[in-house]
Amino acid sequence: MKYTLLTFLLVIFALVTNGQPKSPLDPVVITSEKGKTRVYTNENGALQVNVSPKDVARYKAAGLVRYRDFGAKGDGKTDDIDAIAATHAFANRHGLLVKADEGATYYIGGKERTAFIQTDTDFGTAAFLIDDTEVQNRNASVFTVSSDLKPFRLETIPSLKKNQQKIDAALPGPCLITVTNTNVKHYIRFGLNQNNGSAQTDIFVVDKNGNVDKNAPIIWDFDQITEINALPIDEKPLKITGGRFTTMANKAESKYTYYNRNIAIRRSNVLVDGLEHRITGEEDHGAPYGGFINVGDCSYITVKNTILTGHRTYSTIGAAGKPVSMGTYDLSVNRALNVSFVNCSQTNDINDNTYWGILGSNFCKNLLYDHCTLSRFDAHQGVANATIRNSTLGHMGINAIGSGVLLIENSTIRGRSLVNLRSDYGSTWQGELVIRNCVFVPAGGKPVSADLIGGSNSGQHDFGYTCYMPERITIENLRIDDSRHPENYRGPAIFANFNPGMTDASYREKFPYVITKEVILKNITTASGKALRISDNPFMFRDVKVTTAQ
Repeated sequence: MKYTLLTFLLVIFALVTNGQPKSPLDPVVITSEKGKTRVYTNENGALQVNVSPKDVARYKAAGLVRYRDFGAKGDGKTDDIDAIAATHAFANRHGLLVKADEGATYYIGGKERTAFIQTDTDFGTAAFLIDDTEVQNRNASVFTVSSDLKPFRLETIPSLKKNQQKIDAALPGPCLITVTNTNVKHYIRFGLNQNNGSAQTDIFVVDKNGNVDKNAPIIWDFDQITEINALPIDEKPLKITGGRFTTMANKAESKYTYYNRNIAIRRSNVLVDGLEHRITGEEDHGAPYGGFINVGDCSYITVKNTILTGHRTYSTIGAAGKPVSMGTYDLSVNRALNVSFVNCSQTNDINDNTYWGILGSNFCKNLLYDHCTLSRFDAHQGVANATIRNSTLGHMGINAIGSGVLLIENSTIRGRSLVNLRSDYGSTWQGELVIRNCVFVPAGGKPVSADLIGGSNSGQHDFGYTCYMPERITIENLRIDDSRHPENYRGPAIFANFNPGMTDASYREKFPYVITKEVILKNITTASGKALRISDNPFMFRDVKVTTAQ
């Protein structure tokens, strides 16, 4: 276990005082006194845990603790969150495995209490009922997977360059670096959810010598840095297995007051395996959710063999003063690298548009779907490199903006477009798009005119960056199931009509949109028998080189 000087002093203080000082990370005071092990709230409002020396020795000898050891009833009625939080706090201190009791049902009410996970945890077949009908703090996670390694500021780096290979910093080991420049705005959103953008942000991994991981490069020039932090990466994997979680949905007003009663992963090198999440009690209104599995500020995360649930779509009045559907997620990934979803599915129909798309992400690099059956893949404020393979995507399909390589292979896509480049962020992808061995079912088989690449950009809005279409698009072995098409259907188009106003050379863009240079096609077939064409707006794509490979 690695300690900073401050952490070392805190540990010494804890040993001297026979307790653990309250901190924002772990507000649990642990003492070891004779008598019965018990959990209660002390006069300062902190969770107080007393564990007898005999029990300490017994748990350490066993190498694990169970929720029942700290008073959890597991009867589905008694609120067990204090016992759960206490169990993890004790396990964190002594490096012990946490095991849920087989067959138990743990009720978790609306109390503001977070259990911090820093050791391997086996939820097994236990059930967890998370009651969101009356919540003290909707932003308080139920579980947070955290590290005892502390972030620190880097004071000696005044600027960064795109694709810079090394930073000059003294580091204790591999670190996750997060950089911001509040003087530059990116992702200045257009449309019904318009906003003034986000501070320029980048996130990348370096080794102890400051060498940047080439698979997740720096993607922006930072002429100025207002904040740069390093978070040491836990090199030992942490594993969370099992668990049958059910959220009893909130009944709040339908507005952008996101609920984050979830499992928040804020530590690198984590595996989640075999978890299930379901939702009950959704009505005709409710506040949206920010992701039951919520990944952020970390790297090397894998979620596999996991069953999730899409949330019902609710609407509100957006920033433009008009009704909008609110994004609400069961999966959320923000400022994270190397995040993989493997063999994941959802309980509700991926083609049912009553439910919102299951994933939302921002500021990420190297996202992966592999053997997944989910309603949506989505990158809002940019992803650098994404792969979707051996998967089926439902009614909301693939939505992305970003850079690097977007690779889609051996998959079935049932969205309105094969790939939708999000128009609210300029339909930008600075890099390459590769599609191999896929089936595209436009709009899930509804009678629509099919476009492979969707999006729009009028060239009149400043998104905070130059917007690009993929420089090169390669499509090999694609089957387009457009058997159910509208009358007067002319066949599928490579590109949607990205700018209906640009029909001749007189059109002027204030912020020019950089168009694709080359499209390579090989073995494209259609159920309708109609040939693939360039676009409903051939003028806009007049300079695109389309090559049909043999």
